[in-house]
Amino acid sequence: MRASGVEIVEDAAPEFEAVGAIQRGLHDFNQAMGGPYDREPVTLLVQDAEGKTLGGLLGLTFWGWLFVDWLWLNPDLRGQGVGAELLARAEAIARERGCTNAYTDTFSFQAPGFWQKNGYAEFGRLEGMPAGHARVWFRKAL
Repeated sequence: MRASGVEIVEDAAPEFEAVGAIQRGLHDFNQAMGGPYDREPVTLLVQDAEGKTLGGLLGLTFWGWLFVDWLWLNPDLRGQGVGAELLARAEAIARERGCTNAYTDTFSFQAPGFWQKNGYAEFGRLEGMPAGHARVWFRKAL
């Protein structure tokens, strides 16, 4: 059963205002249910001497959690402890902001072992995403 006077419209390139209405609506609901977000970005860059970005970590802190959304390093920098240092710095920022936990998701073909080596425990797995692989969720108490 559908509400009177509304229609569902497919839009492959929605206007900013349409996207914003959905985001604001969900954010308002989430904050009404879970309390203020206190959302703050965590952005750490790895740069060479010329200022070229060779990797970094992008995340957010909110509701007492650190969410690591992106962590990437140029292949030449991998295996040298740079990723672990990025993660440790992000966790320190999160602790300073009062966070007590962290979480992320990755794919089985990326580096799930990296997260485990850094104290994260798997708590969810979606097999077949993409085919032949899995999406994996990790968490860690800070």
